[in-house]
Amino acid sequence: MTTLIIGLLIPLLGTMLGSAFVFMMKDQMSVRLQKSLLGFASGVMVAASVWSLLIPAMEMEAEKEAWAVFPAAVGFLLGIGFLLLIDELTPHLHIGTDKPEGLRSHLSKTAMLALAVTIHNLPEGMAVGVVFAGAESGLSNISLTSAIAVSLGIAIQNVPEGAIISMPMRAAGNSKWKSFFIGSLSGAVEPIGAVAVLLLASLLMPALPYLLAFAAGAMFYVVVEELIPEASEGKHSNLSTIGFAIGFVLMMVLDVVMG
Repeated sequence: MTTLIIGLLIPLLGTMLGSAFVFMMKDQMSVRLQKSLLGFASGVMVAASVWSLLIPAMEMEAEKEAWAVFPAAVGFLLGIGFLLLIDELTPHLHIGTDKPEGLRSHLSKTAMLALAVTIHNLPEGMAVGVVFAGAESGLSNISLTSAIAVSLGIAIQNVPEGAIISMPMRAAGNSKWKSFFIGSLSGAVEPIGAVAVLLLASLLMPALPYLLAFAAGAMFYVVVEELIPEASEGKHSNLSTIGFAIGFVLMMVLDVVMG
């Protein structure tokens, strides 16, 4: 139980650590550093989706031979569709823009920024919850160490993510504590989403391959829709490519070595 609780909280601690950069840095984050961190976060999320979610989803259905890919394909597309729907319906505002997305609302800018980061982090929480559900069930080939590797990998990815959110908030004139709070808030949804999946695990266990792929699809949506476009826009996009490679390899190694 202690290991489970720690595993669920590790990603949140990563976000809080990154958000605490507002207390350590006087100026706003440089473009070069931001591009590098966005690429790094993308690499970690893609590697986690492939090695920790999609491959185990297919391995669990290995006895179906060629049809083993079916749950992974369906779950992946459902994850993409779910995040697309949430993105279209939820009023939110991305860092660095003044044009809200989603349905019209009278929410404050801060509230819409919080909703944006909530959408961003929801699939990561689901991913942590579903791999721990698989490890705890004993019905899949997902080990507890592999689940911890996913949690640790997402926590590493959350460090730059927390900084990318809190630093612009500080540069926009918000206090250090408010910027830290908003940055940390982006990670609060992750343990909530993970616990929700775990509570439903007994009912959803027959659909575990679909859930693993669903989480992968949702994470891919965030990478393709938000992280990569932001990382590739303007100058220094080559740094985001290098960051992606480092993040991808790090998460791949974590999963293989600890799994």
